[in-house]
Amino acid sequence: MTESLAAALGVAITSDQPVGGGDICRASRATLADGRTIFIKTRPGAPADFFRTEADGLRQLAAATARGGAPVPEVLAVTDDALALEWIEPGRPTPAAAEEFGRALAATHQCTPAHFGGAGEGYLGSLRLPNHPADTWVELYRDQRVGPALREAVHRDAISPRDALDVAQVLEHLEKLQGTEEPPALLHGDLWAGNVHWSAAGPVHLIDPAVHGGHRETDLAMLALFGAPHLDRVLAAYDDAFPLVDGWPGRVALHQLHPVVVHAALFGGGYGPRAGELARHTLAGRG
Repeated sequence: MTESLAAALGVAITSDQPVGGGDICRASRATLADGRTIFIKTRPGAPADFFRTEADGLRQLAAATARGGAPVPEVLAVTDDALALEWIEPGRPTPAAAEEFGRALAATHQCTPAHFGGAGEGYLGSLRLPNHPADTWVELYRDQRVGPALREAVHRDAISPRDALDVAQVLEHLEKLQGTEEPPALLHGDLWAGNVHWSAAGPVHLIDPAVHGGHRETDLAMLALFGAPHLDRVLAAYDDAFPLVDGWPGRVALHQLHPVVVHAALFGGGYGPRAGELARHTLAGRG
């Protein structure tokens, strides 16, 4: 890995110290022969497009940064089993940074891709994620997000028949449940709190994306799922910059359904019942 990544960087790696960075990849802080400090992710045996897909997503988000969107680390080099990024010194979450992040995320979402979905297959963590072009958000969410995850959860006996039926009912009525249709927004796609990097310099950076054209409420619902810091400040600043459609809090459960069904398929436990709860909450507001 070191030799191939150093060749891609064009400079030798002189030190490599592990840092916290997740369960899928090894994360490290490395020093280069030219004195720069960088961040490296490695995963031996990763699919050949694993890190290249992440790098492409970061570059798409970086293009939005130029229009006021949330910043991302610069991609320095990528190989089949490693990704080298700009090192962003971590900092503490603050209300001021949260408000700045809300406005920047709104600007990212105001970038409109040509269609929902992406250019092909992607990843959500280590899982393959269907990410083909779709004409509507309903088509994307039903056929490439919740539907495949639900089938996998059922296959693994990770969700009860009753909970699975209620999730399926949501998919059946998705056109009515989605609320006001909006054009596709450029999404991070896996925006839980761990993928929000609070920097020492102030701005929040987005990391580990699963970029696609989607419904902007999906990113916001994901922030709420595992409790992002200062979420009230983030949402207030976002709504001020890019007003949300009336009734959006009532659709949070709908947009949380996909990650929770994925967690049910991967980890079992209480995620199957939680998916059923989210589905029933969504259906109760159907009208």
